[in-house]
Amino acid sequence: MTTAKRSTSLLAIALSALILAAPARAIVTTGTPTALHSDTDGDAGADRQAVNREIERFRSSSISISQAMAIAEARHAGATTADVSFDGGSGVPVYRVKTLHNDRIWRHTINAATGELVGGEAALPLTELDLEDRDNLAALGAIRHRLADAVRVAEHAASGKAISGGLVRERGRLNFAIVVISGDDLKEVILEPPGARAK
Repeated sequence: MTTAKRSTSLLAIALSALILAAPARAIVTTGTPTALHSDTDGDAGADRQAVNREIERFRSSSISISQAMAIAEARHAGATTADVSFDGGSGVPVYRVKTLHNDRIWRHTINAATGELVGGEAALPLTELDLEDRDNLAALGAIRHRLADAVRVAEHAASGKAISGGLVRERGRLNFAIVVISGDDLKEVILEPPGARAK
């Protein structure tokens, strides 16, 4: 992947058909998102090979990220997804989904081929998280948009399929960050929920 491709970005994609149902502004950046870099101390060739293996395992999975989120959210009525990622590095490709419900973070591992829950689920009280994580999750509960909405918009904006998504705080604002596979590229899409911008 060239440096020019990595620095290419599309700003303020207008998605008028989805504006009411999903975050209002998307910023799409092409390149290997930081979250997917391997621990190979900067070896670009090894990084790309690891990413390519992960993409191939993702493409061969029959469960989508949206389906994995729905499966995890269905475990607890009223739960909402705070973070989701595909993990093809272990024996069986899985989605790791964190949901928020009743002041707890629930961790689920969903088989990417069958949609079955792997190894049960674990809960962590919000009081055991650091202050920044608690603030982010409180903000997630206060906005009307869900990570599932952000995934749908990001897939449309980047013309691909989401492989991970979660919350990021930039300059004091909470945004959704979604990584999308588009062709042979990874694109990071940052979505700002409506009303989050200073007027």
